[in-house]
Amino acid sequence: MNNKATLVLAGDIGGTKTRLAACEVTGTQLEILAEHSYPSQEYSALEDVIEVFLDTHEQRPQTACFGVAGPVRDAASRITNLPWHISAAALASRFLLRHASLLNDLEATAWGIQALGAEDFHTLNPGSANAAGNAAVIAAGTGLGEAGLCHAGGRLVPFGTEGGHTDFSPGSELEIELLRYLKTRHSHVSWERVVSGPGLVMLHEFLCRHHATTPPDWLHAEMQSGDPAAAITAAAQSGRDTQCMAVLELFVHLYGVEAGNLALKIMATGGFYIGGGIAPKILTSLAGGSFMAAFCAKGRMRPLLEQMPVRVILNDRAALFGPAIVAAAGK
Repeated sequence: MNNKATLVLAGDIGGTKTRLAACEVTGTQLEILAEHSYPSQEYSALEDVIEVFLDTHEQRPQTACFGVAGPVRDAASRITNLPWHISAAALASRFLLRHASLLNDLEATAWGIQALGAEDFHTLNPGSANAAGNAAVIAAGTGLGEAGLCHAGGRLVPFGTEGGHTDFSPGSELEIELLRYLKTRHSHVSWERVVSGPGLVMLHEFLCRHHATTPPDWLHAEMQSGDPAAAITAAAQSGRDTQCMAVLELFVHLYGVEAGNLALKIMATGGFYIGGGIAPKILTSLAGGSFMAAFCAKGRMRPLLEQMPVRVILNDRAALFGPAIVAAAGK
C-alpha cells in the first residue's frame, strides 16, 4: 500500500442510494474531506452523480474506485437493482483521472474492514482465540451481498461473489410454504428474495397470508407513507404488532442460515462479518441468539462454525473505506 497521502474519489453505489466521498488516504489511514449521499433512482447514470459531487465540493481527485451492487467483469458492471451501466475506463476519461476501478460492493466492504477499529464491531460470537484463515462478509440491504477474503501470503485478499442470488433452500414446513408462495411471484427464488429489505416486506406479506390476517390500519399507513421494511422492523422492535415480531424473528433466522452457508463455503475460520444497513438497526435481534443458532445448525459442521468469530460491522463507512484504500493503491 502507498505510504504517501493520495486524494481519491470513493463511491458506494447501490440501488437505493449512491454515496460519494473525497478522501486523503495514507496506507489504511483515511481522512474524509467531503461526503454526500444521493438517491440513485433520481439520476440516469453514475457520471451525473459524480459531476454534481465534484462541482459542489470542488475536489479534484487523482484516482477513483467505486463499490457497485452488481457483478464486475472487465472493469465494467450493470447494477443489479438499477438501470446503470458503469465503465471504469469511461469514468477515468470523463473526469480526467489517472486511474479508476470498480469493485463488487461486498468486496469493497471486505477491503474496508482493515480500516476499522474495535469500536466499529459488535461481537456475536467470540470464536476461537487463535482464529486464522479465510474470512467472509454478508450484508443485507436493498439486496443480499456476499464476499470472501482469501488468506494468502500472510494477509487477507478480498474477492466478490454473487452468492446472494443462489437458490433459497427451505428448512421447515413453514419455509416450504414460503418457497411455494415466492414461486408464484418469481421464476427464480434466491436468498436475496428473503434476506434483504424487500425480502423482509415479502416475509410480512407471506405471514399475513399464512395466518389469514391483515396489517392494522396504522401499520398499513406507515408502510405506505415511508419505507415499508423500516415500518415493519419498528413495529416489531416496539412490540406494537405481533405479526411484525414474527416476521423479524423469521428474517433473523433465515439470515443466520444463509450466513452459515457462506461461512462453510468460504471456510471462514478467520472471521465472519455482517455488514449492510439492516444489521446495525436490528442488532438486539441479531444478538438474541436465534441468528447464531441458525448459523451453527449445520449438523456435523457445528463445532467448526462455533469456533468462527462472528462480528457485526457498525460503521457504515466500511463500504466507502474499501474503495478509497483500493483507489489509493492504484489497483
